[in-house]
Amino acid sequence: MSGPLEDGIKRWTAKRKSALVIEIIQGRTTVAEASRSYDLSPSEIENWVDDARKGMENALKANPLDVRQQYEKQLRDLQEAYREAMLELRARKKLQALLDAEDDK
Repeated sequence: MSGPLEDGIKRWTAKRKSALVIEIIQGRTTVAEASRSYDLSPSEIENWVDDARKGMENALKANPLDVRQQYEKQLRDLQEAYREAMLELRARKKLQALLDAEDDK
């Protein structure tokens, strides 16, 4: 890998992360190569790439959200997913209780 990244990076600043993500997006390196070169987990690098894509998408919107709005939207989405998961869990527990009651008869 060439460019603004140097070997032996101790701290991954936003500038260094973005340089690596740009190299990946441009096809100059892969997640696997970067993972090996910089001793980072592939999932960590993939998270950076995902965050960068989300940031680009937001920045290119006609009415981009600010950081606070982005986090609030993400929080609402996660809360909704949690509520749905809890409802499903409760329904499964009730179903299991009914099935167990049927087996006891």
